[in-house]
Amino acid sequence: MVYSTPEQLSFHPVAGHTVRADFEGGTLSSDFGILLLRGIDRQIGLTARLAAAIHDTRHPSSIDHPLRDLLAQRISHIASGSADGNDANSLRRDPLFTLGVERPPLAPEQDLARAPTFSRLAHSVDRKDLYRLTQALGAHFVARYPEPPAAIVLDLDHTDDPTHGQQELAFYNHYYKNYCSLPLLIFEGLSGALVMACLRPGTRPIGAATAMSRPRR
Repeated sequence: MVYSTPEQLSFHPVAGHTVRADFEGGTLSSDFGILLLRGIDRQIGLTARLAAAIHDTRHPSSIDHPLRDLLAQRISHIASGSADGNDANSLRRDPLFTLGVERPPLAPEQDLARAPTFSRLAHSVDRKDLYRLTQALGAHFVARYPEPPAAIVLDLDHTDDPTHGQQELAFYNHYYKNYCSLPLLIFEGLSGALVMACLRPGTRPIGAATAMSRPRR
C-alpha cells in the first residue's frame, strides 16, 4: 500500500517562522479557526484600531502584553467559545492562540496574558475609552465602503444575552423569561452587517429605546 504525504496549508509567517498546517500530530490544539480569524484581522486591522482608542495608563516598563495583543487574545477566546475570563489561564500556552497574536509558539517567554490581566484591563477602561471605542467601530464600518454610498440605513434592535451568576446589568426579563442583559444591536439595514452592540440592563427598555426597537427571538 502506498501512502501519500498529506497536503500542507501555508499561512502568513510570524516573527520569522513559517506557519504550515498538516495532520501528522505533534503539539496539538483544537482551535484551528484562530488562524483564520488572525488572517481576517490582518486584512481589516480591527484590533489595532480598537487598541488605539484605549488610553493605556500602564507604565511602559511594566508592560508585558500590549493592548493590541490583549484585545486579539480576548477576541479569539470569545470567538472560539471560551468567553470566561478564567479560560485565559489554560489557553495562554496554546500554540494557535499564541500564533493568533503574532507570537512564536512553544516559547515560554511568549506566553499570553493570564485572567487577572484581563480583569485589570476591564476595570481600567473608562467612559472616554468607551466613547472612543464606539467611534472606532463606526469608523471601521464606514471604511468598508469603497466610495460614499447614496444612503446608509441603520436597523436598531435588541435581543437577550442570558447571564449566569451576578454579572453587572443582569436582571430578570419577563418577555424572555430569564436573567439577561439586553444589548442594543445596530445593523446596516441593506446588507444586515452588524455595526456595533451597546450593552444595556436586562430590564425592559423605556422611552425612545422602546420606540426604536422591539424584542427579537
